[in-house]
Amino acid sequence: MLATTDSTNAHALRIDPATPTWIVAGEQTGGRGRRGRPWVSPRGNFYGTLTMRPRGPAATVALRSFLAALALHETCVVLTGLPDSFRLKWPNDVLLNGGKLAGILLESSGAGGGAGGVARLAIGIGVNLIAAPPPESVEPGAVPPVSLLSETGIRITPEAFLAHLAPAYARREAQFLAQGFAPARRDWLGLAARLGQPITARTGSHSRTGIFADMDGQGALILDTPTGREAIPAADIFF
Repeated sequence: MLATTDSTNAHALRIDPATPTWIVAGEQTGGRGRRGRPWVSPRGNFYGTLTMRPRGPAATVALRSFLAALALHETCVVLTGLPDSFRLKWPNDVLLNGGKLAGILLESSGAGGGAGGVARLAIGIGVNLIAAPPPESVEPGAVPPVSLLSETGIRITPEAFLAHLAPAYARREAQFLAQGFAPARRDWLGLAARLGQPITARTGSHSRTGIFADMDGQGALILDTPTGREAIPAADIFF
């Protein structure tokens, strides 16, 4: 475990180990989330990255964000004993009592791993174990951040969290390699927040509101809108 680093994703992509490796830091000085947003990184929270050399096309490699979300959900449930408190928000957040507890950021570099693949993949995970950013730090309408400690009274160290997360992800990875995405898709949908309910998908300045109907085999959100059904491969989701 590193005492401090700029970003566990950046560190993981710099070192490029030959086998899948977890990089965990006590503090990040340049943590980031999706779309380059800063990720506030006080000590005591979990900041970790699993780095690997994946096989297959980039679209298949990217499905590992859903594997990571399932592993995160399992870890949170095992460590708290509160299965009904955690849900998964498309595409890559874990919710606790409706607030954002954790986020996942996939980054890659180089070409490799087969036609259209990537040479290196970093699966970055941030979990608010003891502290969360203030609500005013997120954009209007976004899910407010929460911490595990404030919501449950349970204090978990990053080391203890990793001890459960690493094997949970390894099991999901093995299943993915053996059976494809279908089992993970089924399990993810069983834990999805707001499935069957109205949501808004925002891409840049364009917003679409409809019913969250499904997630397809490529991980795209299926939205039923007044103008028809639409598959959305990437967007920010607002409730």
